[in-house]
Amino acid sequence: MRNELGLLNAICIIIGLSFIAFAVLNALVLSPELLTTDNLFVTMVAMVMALMFLVNPLLYLKSEGRLPMPFQKRLRGSEAAQLATAGPPLLDARGRAMPPDVKSMIANMNKAASPEG
Repeated sequence: MRNELGLLNAICIIIGLSFIAFAVLNALVLSPELLTTDNLFVTMVAMVMALMFLVNPLLYLKSEGRLPMPFQKRLRGSEAAQLATAGPPLLDARGRAMPPDVKSMIANMNKAASPEG
């Protein structure tokens, strides 16, 4: 399965780069005037097709954790271990797990309540 995904991602990258090359070729060589309606339309269609083929390998790399996200906060090893051993999930009245933000609010309320009592 891993080989097929690698092959499909490589094919998508090659096709996406070829659409970008076609858009550049169209803008520079094939048409004498750059800002005609037909030339802009063909260039934009080629760029949208390139986007459609290149987004799949990028999403695959992001899901595998191999694509660095520039403005995303990363957890250190100790912080990740604390989150993993934070205890059982907090459940509501119907037995469903509560979201992590609600769990953190309740933990903050318990911290604030413990010095008073």
